[in-house]
Amino acid sequence: MVEPLLQVDDLNISFHGGRGVTRAVRGISFAIGREKVGIVGESGSGKSQTGRAVLRLTPKGAEITAKTLAFDGIDLLAATEPQMRKIRGKRISMILQDPKFSLNPLMRVGQQIVEAYRVHTRAGKAEARDRAMAMLEAVHIRNPARVFELLPHEVSGGMGQRIMIAMMLILEPDLIIADEPTSALDVTVRRQVLTILDDLVSRRGAGLMFISHDLTLSPSSATGCSSCMRGGSWRIFRRAS
Repeated sequence: MVEPLLQVDDLNISFHGGRGVTRAVRGISFAIGREKVGIVGESGSGKSQTGRAVLRLTPKGAEITAKTLAFDGIDLLAATEPQMRKIRGKRISMILQDPKFSLNPLMRVGQQIVEAYRVHTRAGKAEARDRAMAMLEAVHIRNPARVFELLPHEVSGGMGQRIMIAMMLILEPDLIIADEPTSALDVTVRRQVLTILDDLVSRRGAGLMFISHDLTLSPSSATGCSSCMRGGSWRIFRRAS
């Protein structure tokens, strides 16, 4: 039996504040291999915090406990910060939901993709630029040379989301966490972005953790699911608040 890439067992996330303890995530368990898994739930149910906990990107003051939180045999709760820096981006990437707030507004988008690649490789500037241009083409951006030189405020929401996907996939990570990647897009652009993401993940053989509040975004057209339901090549977990 093939071991899953990500194993989560009894994950709990709590925040301590002036009004006491807020339990954002309570006892969620799931496993992800080289497949597509949807985490579905209403706003405030702890979906995004679950994804951030995998990368240890929860805010200061958060308390994370789990029986198991492991990636490819690595105990993520016990991993040191240098170990996590080697995992973030290179082995696990996270696509955030709004590129306007995720991209550096002062850097040209092409340079941000290049930087993401060079941080984890010994590639020179020319090689990194070629890889960035190839990724912009892979996410169906027309005239990538022109887009490479644009600032984030000069691109549309749909193009910005494609740029984010290019940046997160350029290192060919084993696992992609997509946190509401189409929430700010209109219906037509949303479907285009989902198709591109689905195709790239399938062709590269990566695992995908797709976080959404909208069950209809997955290829499964099911309108209800309990703890786990299979729809096409997807597995869907529903989170209750």
